Amino acid sequence: MDDVEKAILISFEESAAIDSALKSQALSFCQQIKETPTVCRICIEKLCFCNLVQVQFWCLQTLHEVIRVKYAMLSLEEKDFIRKSVFSMCCFEVIDDKNNNAVRILEGAPAFIKNKLAQVFVTLVYFDYPLIWSSVFVDFLPHLRKGAVVIDMFCRILNALDDELISLDYPRTPEEMGVAGRVKDAIRQQCIAQIVNVWYEIVSMYRSSDLDLCSSVLESMRRYISWIDIGLIVNDAFIPLLFQLILVSGGSEQLQGAAAGCVLAVVSKRMDHQSKLAILQNLQINRIFGLVTGDIDSELVSKVAALITGYAVEVLECYKRVNTEDAKGVSLELLNEVLPSVFYVMQNCEVDTTFSIVQFLSCYVATMKSLSPLREKQLHHVGKMLEVICAQIRYDPIYRDNLDMLDKIGREEEEKMVEFRKDLFVLLRSVARVAPDVTQMFIRNSLVSCISSVSERNVEEVEASLSLLYALGESLSDEAIKTGSGLLSELVPTLISTRFQCHFNRLVALVYLETITRYIKFVQEHTEYVPMVLTAFLDERGIHHPNFHVRRRASYLFMRVVKLLKAKLVPFIESILQSLQDTVTRFTSLNHTSNDFSGSEDGSHIFEAIGLLIGMEDVPSEKQSDYLSSLLTPLCHQVETLLINANALSPEESPVKIANIQQVIMAINALSKGFSERLVTASRPAIGVMFKKTLDVLLQILVVFPKIEPLRNKVTSFIHRMVDTLGASVFPFLPKALGQLLAESEPKEMVGFLVLLNQLICKFSTSVHDIVEEVFPAIAGRIFSLIPTEPFPLGHGTNSEEIRELQELQKTSYTFLHVITTHDLSSVFLSPRSRDYLDKMMQLLLQSACHHEDILVRKACVQIFIRLIKDWCTRPDVEAKVPGFRSFIIDGFAKNCCFYSALDKSFEFHDANTLILFGEIVLAQKVMYEKFGDGFLIHFVTNCFTTAHCPQDVAAQYCQKLQVTK
Repeated sequence: MDDVEKAILISFEESAAIDSALKSQALSFCQQIKETPTVCRICIEKLCFCNLVQVQFWCLQTLHEVIRVKYAMLSLEEKDFIRKSVFSMCCFEVIDDKNNNAVRILEGAPAFIKNKLAQVFVTLVYFDYPLIWSSVFVDFLPHLRKGAVVIDMFCRILNALDDELISLDYPRTPEEMGVAGRVKDAIRQQCIAQIVNVWYEIVSMYRSSDLDLCSSVLESMRRYISWIDIGLIVNDAFIPLLFQLILVSGGSEQLQGAAAGCVLAVVSKRMDHQSKLAILQNLQINRIFGLVTGDIDSELVSKVAALITGYAVEVLECYKRVNTEDAKGVSLELLNEVLPSVFYVMQNCEVDTTFSIVQFLSCYVATMKSLSPLREKQLHHVGKMLEVICAQIRYDPIYRDNLDMLDKIGREEEEKMVEFRKDLFVLLRSVARVAPDVTQMFIRNSLVSCISSVSERNVEEVEASLSLLYALGESLSDEAIKTGSGLLSELVPTLISTRFQCHFNRLVALVYLETITRYIKFVQEHTEYVPMVLTAFLDERGIHHPNFHVRRRASYLFMRVVKLLKAKLVPFIESILQSLQDTVTRFTSLNHTSNDFSGSEDGSHIFEAIGLLIGMEDVPSEKQSDYLSSLLTPLCHQVETLLINANALSPEESPVKIANIQQVIMAINALSKGFSERLVTASRPAIGVMFKKTLDVLLQILVVFPKIEPLRNKVTSFIHRMVDTLGASVFPFLPKALGQLLAESEPKEMVGFLVLLNQLICKFSTSVHDIVEEVFPAIAGRIFSLIPTEPFPLGHGTNSEEIRELQELQKTSYTFLHVITTHDLSSVFLSPRSRDYLDKMMQLLLQSACHHEDILVRKACVQIFIRLIKDWCTRPDVEAKVPGFRSFIIDGFAKNCCFYSALDKSFEFHDANTLILFGEIVLAQKVMYEKFGDGFLIHFVTNCFTTAHCPQDVAAQYCQKLQVTK
């Protein structure tokens, strides 16, 4: 063993026994070898005389790298030497036959050495075939007589050629595409017929003695069928041989699968559709249909399933493309023949196969629209399709308990099924559009079958049937559901009135309620079914179901049903409230410690539903007051009691009680959504009084728990609600509320506070002038103390939660200022207490209008200035309301924002938002000219256009445009 071999062995050694310094030295030595001019000869010499696998691999890898990168720089003699040496190695020859120590690299070599040798061979083909190495493939074929070793190597070369150059499964450069075309053209012209003949002879000769070799040959052949003359394969010799191999009883599944892969390549080859149809017809593919009934986990069944699916896809494509009626008839016959096997494959084979079949069936259904009305055979196929869909969407009973408890396994299984069902439901809806009667009849029969079953063990069947009915609803128009078209007039009442034996199951209960909600518009038009719907939601099938997840979802769905049916439910309000009494009590009870509603909004959904019911004007006034009082009084009492005892709470009790208060606020908030401002303030003011008292109670929470963020957020949300519900009558409560919310507010809380003020201003405009004027100085002081005057830092480590909160506060602050100015409240800025912040505010707005990274913020700032100019500057000859404001606008805003900021590189005119900003800047210039007159133009030209060395005629033209559009 010489130094080169030792170095290579050490470089490949991964064990800790090798000294790291020694390994580093070995790697360095190997790298030096790679850089020597004679590296190719060194590698070939080692390949001739060394049988160490590590050395062989290193030499082949180095050869491959040198040829790929430096081949053009090698001498003609060296190139010739490399080609001859590599060719000899691949043909199982000894390069130096005079040396007794010479080795044949293929002899006992592992697969990865042979594959690497094939890769080197193909790299030479890339550069030299056919212009220089023109006869390489023709010269190789005679060597195949040497037997399996050379045949196997030839297969590896063909596979490598496909992988490295020809196959379109990998991204290729234009240069590689050009070389691939050159190589394919040469092979087609020169030797492909000989290669195909060799394939046939090898498979025929070795089919009984070396099944693995035959499989390798067929796998290589499959890769080439797509671009060679199809007549070389589709003939009286090769096709019968392939089918013999597929159909041989007790044969090698690998060989059978390889043969099936070749037939699939034939079927999938692009060609004229009329010609392809003739090939498909002559294949007599029905001979292999029985093979898919074998072991579904076997490779053979998988390959045959893929063949059947591919065949069906191509037949359908032919049907769509051929022009003659005869050809269409043949295509239809072939489709009718193959579809039963397609359905079998879909129902019994792997998921990947199922998805490809679903896509095929979707295309089939879309194509069958042209056969309206469908013929008997197509109707039969549609029925089978629905059967398969129904079977495919069923959960495996083995996961029943996991899905019901919704543990980790159950969640994973449900997520997988939801994803798996998507394409199947798309197919179902397509079928429903093409054959609505057949689809509805199938679902009806499926549902009836589930109803008639007295067993509690048909959970999966019931869930699947209900899911089909739900999915069907997504394909129907609102009008079709309302009128109950087709069998819906039977299906929906059957659904509503049914109590399945397995209703206790979570999945069944959920899909049952979802399906009723999907078809609720039918009940809207057929009110005789309203009592049954209410019963379904209010009994143990819905809100009183033993499973928490079902109760939570049922509460939400019930709220949606109430929203839609609303007035039709007035006669049932009393009974509904009675049924919900226990649910309401869980909220109004002081001892409520249940986790039923913990971390969820379902309790609030119940109260929202109740609010929608009792908040209608159809409800008599006295009853409405009684209903509302019976709900608000205990809820407010619960809050008052908790607030009184707040100081006495232990650390363990406090989080629970705070959570209770949160839930109460959520319940009251949701309840109020059913009451309109007109009803509360005009037609039934007594209701408004109740909500005012409630607001007064809830505002006490801010006093007792001023720093509990979840409570502040919930109270703020309720104030938002009351602004919409009570209208202007909420004003007396605002000073107290705003004062408490503003005190010691952090950036995140300040954002919520400003959003509340924005709502007030947008709703009441100048009516809230005094309120805004009162709180603005404190707001401005808080904002300027929190927001930095310099831009926020960029780069690594600057995206912290704290910085994000400050950025959100800054953005909301600009919106707040924008809302003030656009609602005629700019005089707020001029109050004695606010004037201290005026200069800071102007500088901040100017800086942001010119340089803020968010174009929308810049636009808002420009719009604020436009409104301030309009409000505070009247005519050119009259002094502005604010001393110094006109000079600030002309010297600062006009120059820096309306001119220089638009010249900055950040101003990208191809961006839509930037164009909108530029429009606002132009509008600002027009407003300034209107308010300041010619003095503004003179100043603008002198200090902007002239300073920027703009041609005088262009400046004059621009000013003229501003004057014209005054």
